[in-house]
Amino acid sequence: MAERAALEELVRLQGERVRGLKQQKASAEQIEEEVAKLLKLKAQLGPDEGKQKFVLKTPKGTRDYSPRQMAVREKVFDVIISCFKRHGAEVIDTPVFELKVNDRRILDGMFAICGVPDSKFRTICSSVDKLDKVSWEEVKNEMVGEKGLAPEVADHIGDYVQQHGGISLVEQLLQDPELSQNKQALEGLGDLKLLFEYLTLFGIADKISFDLSLARGLDYYTGVIYEAVLLQTPVQAGEEPLGVGSVAAGGRYDGLVGMFDPKGRKVPCVGLSIGVERIFSIVEQRLEATEEKVRTTETQVLVASAQKKLLEERLKLVSELWNAGIKAELLYKKNPKLLNQLQYCEEAGIPLVAIIGEQELKDGVIKLRSVASREEVDVPREDLVEEIKRRTSQPFCIC
Repeated sequence: MAERAALEELVRLQGERVRGLKQQKASAEQIEEEVAKLLKLKAQLGPDEGKQKFVLKTPKGTRDYSPRQMAVREKVFDVIISCFKRHGAEVIDTPVFELKVNDRRILDGMFAICGVPDSKFRTICSSVDKLDKVSWEEVKNEMVGEKGLAPEVADHIGDYVQQHGGISLVEQLLQDPELSQNKQALEGLGDLKLLFEYLTLFGIADKISFDLSLARGLDYYTGVIYEAVLLQTPVQAGEEPLGVGSVAAGGRYDGLVGMFDPKGRKVPCVGLSIGVERIFSIVEQRLEATEEKVRTTETQVLVASAQKKLLEERLKLVSELWNAGIKAELLYKKNPKLLNQLQYCEEAGIPLVAIIGEQELKDGVIKLRSVASREEVDVPREDLVEEIKRRTSQPFCIC
């Protein structure tokens, strides 16, 4: 071991000498001579078996997903994308939720009438924003003990921020003797009233909560702010309560884009970010709790054989289905047992089996079997594609 260590040190030193000569732009002859010495030392060193072993690691900052997890992610993204497309969005690159809304102008007006100094608006705002995670007493203690707010001012804030409701709360605050005298708050309440009128027309006002504790900490919001929150629905069998909190959030920021416009033009904007990783964790836990199978492929039909020596016929049929746009598979064994082929369909979640047998070949039909019901029907070969499409037209859902 000591002899090998000495050789490794000589190799290291000779390597440094070669690099040094190259940096000094020494003559080619001198460099070649030193390189030859280096190669000779390496030859004496021989291979190090320990250094030949390596472990493939996931790159830092990334993670691998199993086929099951990828199936969940694809379905969640499908729901998100289809929702945006339904409302006219363009592409540039669920458990029950409640959408909470507020308006930064209402918050700022509320802080003003409660007596919060202008210099403390944002720091008090960040305290209020914690009310969905901790109690009012803890928030008040932070305001008074850590941020130096007068106790009576904190109590006045508490009278407002612990309220939530719908359009009736908006109308109540529009009549509030203090809040209604503040211009900013009045503008925000007016816009929220209009928003709830529109939500009523869409038939979704009952899914939106006007929450005065919703603050959103970023300074660039200029109007409405909102947050989608997972509702803690009754726990299903085997399911642990989930505390993932907000799964989407955003708001209006009319002044942000204009900062980057040479002419300083005002550009009204509304944005939203979605916490897809949190949504994934919710869906995955519910699937595990219900032991629901998740399809990791989109195969519509498995081409199977009932007897031996029908590999060529299976290959012909699967090729026909592929050419017709059908997502099909077959077991790549010469003579698989029919039972094994049917079990594979059940495990993989493939809904249909197209079975070829000697009698089916004579009659010009394919036996189409529903994996779920085990019902079998003979379908003329020329009608098989349309029958498969008809039976698999219903989208698969994991939610």
